Amino acid sequence: MKEEPCQCTDCQRFYKQHDRLIREFPTFKQQQELNWASIQSFRTLCSKVTEELQNQLSVKDNKEKSFENNKHISDTELTDAIEELENVNAYLFSIEALMERIFDIKVSRNVEVKFQEISKKLAPDPFNIDRLLLDRLFHQIPDLPEENNFK
Repeated sequence: MKEEPCQCTDCQRFYKQHDRLIREFPTFKQQQELNWASIQSFRTLCSKVTEELQNQLSVKDNKEKSFENNKHISDTELTDAIEELENVNAYLFSIEALMERIFDIKVSRNVEVKFQEISKKLAPDPFNIDRLLLDRLFHQIPDLPEENNFK
């Protein structure tokens, strides 16, 4: 029996995002650029948040602990978060080094066309009129007999 994809909201959100990225960036070169930009934006954001948390921790160290400071993140939480974000940045740096190798690879126009062809099969446009009609028809058909045998 064929295993169905997970239907939880997190997985559904992932599948939707996955398919959207394939549809919107269907070539090898576009995927290279997308992944590079994604890693760079993640590193930039993590670095800035780490820097902000480090500043917040140093300000806390320099000031007396007051009632108002208790509304913010505790020193332990700050320290733990900084350590974890520094780890994430190190992992992202490693991924970036590997991505540089991927940028060394160039493919021919014919291979780019193959990427585009396959992307349409992997992630068809959910708003394509043919697909909408097929989905509508599919949902009007009662369960197939072989499915009833498994119940």
